[in-house]
Amino acid sequence: MSTLSRVGELARQHDPDRFFTTLFAPAAARPALWALYAFNHEIARARETVREPMMAMIRLQWWREVVEGQAKRHEVATPLRVAIDAGMVREADLLALIDAREEDEPEADDAWLTYVDQTAGALAVAAGHALGAVDTTAIRAAGLAYGAAGVLRNRVFSGQAPLPALHEAGLAALAAARGGPIARSALPAALPAVLAGRDLKRERPIRHRALGDKLAVTLAALTGRL
Repeated sequence: MSTLSRVGELARQHDPDRFFTTLFAPAAARPALWALYAFNHEIARARETVREPMMAMIRLQWWREVVEGQAKRHEVATPLRVAIDAGMVREADLLALIDAREEDEPEADDAWLTYVDQTAGALAVAAGHALGAVDTTAIRAAGLAYGAAGVLRNRVFSGQAPLPALHEAGLAALAAARGGPIARSALPAALPAVLAGRDLKRERPIRHRALGDKLAVTLAALTGRL
């Protein structure tokens, strides 16, 4: 994509799965989705790039100020404000994502479901709103399923213990997403669930997407069925 914007490049680099799903959204909506997903990457890594928790809070406060209207020149903040000002992305959705990232990652197994819902699930809702969705219940379930699959995949790669309860919750969320109504125009916000479905049934996770994964997403986008 020779005409891809800088924020589009960042979304493709840091969140290739979700970036791929944006290619099935209307062209006019893609910049807002790219800004949203790039923003999500920025707040998700707030804790990863600093040693002191207070520094992470400062980074998240910086993004809170951007969302609340302070002008800041930044390769993600600038297009994000454009999307907010255009009414494509809702401030309330972004603030909820920041609130979730201010919390530590769970230690107890049963707390992971809430955390994933408030991060990946809420992100899917924000994307759904950017695409004009009114009922985002199934879209949120799709996001939760994808988030659960991502957590489980990352834990395997880092040698951490599995989370059987989260795996079951991911499958339940996937079923809810497939069974719920999703407006065709908002389907790209839910398409990551297709990848979640493939990941959750694999015996071992993969590090890089194969052609089959992209074909599955493409087929879902064409048929309107997750």
